Amino acid sequence: MVEGAGLRPDRAHQSGRSDGRRLPGLSANPLEVEPWWEDRPLRLWAARRLHDYSHLPRVRGPGVRPWILRGTEAGRGPDNEPLLRDVAPMGWVADAVIKEAEQVVAGQNGAWGPMDREGAGEGSGAAEGT
Repeated sequence: MVEGAGLRPDRAHQSGRSDGRRLPGLSANPLEVEPWWEDRPLRLWAARRLHDYSHLPRVRGPGVRPWILRGTEAGRGPDNEPLLRDVAPMGWVADAVIKEAEQVVAGQNGAWGPMDREGAGEGSGAAEGT
């Protein structure tokens, strides 16, 4: 993770949009490990969380980057993801970390692709498996 790098809370980005409707917060992908993951590798959990949305720079443009933030949950989004308000950026996720996540996921059995709702990427959707 690259600390700082111009991260500032931006009031214009304190809420998201879905189908033209304003959401009460930013769509987020939690990094916290769920109890059902049990003793599986933490590295794989983190890699899958990062890989789930790896299609966004292709779909939304080169300026889109993953970042770590803190905030208060304000509700759930259209895909049941947490929506955060009062966000505080902690840092960008480095490109090298994303590449490593892709390699970790690619090394697993079964298909696992990003949650690409637009169909622009290969293997969209989550698959069963490890």
